[in-house]
Amino acid sequence: MSTRLDKWLWAARFFKTRSLAQKAIEGGKVHLNGSRTKPGHNIQEGAMLEIRTGLDTHEVEVLALADKRGPASVARTLYRETEESKTRREREALERKAAALSEPQREGKPDRYQRRRIDQLMRTKWR
Repeated sequence: MSTRLDKWLWAARFFKTRSLAQKAIEGGKVHLNGSRTKPGHNIQEGAMLEIRTGLDTHEVEVLALADKRGPASVARTLYRETEESKTRREREALERKAAALSEPQREGKPDRYQRRRIDQLMRTKWR
């Protein structure tokens, strides 16, 4: 038995819709056994997938096939993520968090008094 790659990605809850899965595959964000593929490609159990979603990259082995979307608990049984992938994602998340903490925090939008002062400075500067 085999199923379409875009359907499987949708059923395994990597993407919210099949069309998003198709766009990701066509955009080169999903690799099947190390190479780019098409959304309609049939996958089999035991296939290795590399899936980039946002800033994260998941390397998973297909354990079971599904072409219907079910609960998240069922979706997690469709694949197994490699240990290297898990540790790399966790490490990168910690690095991103540390980088965000080291950046100075912005105060937000200026209030009306600050806006008036900015407008006054801009008017005098550009005349």
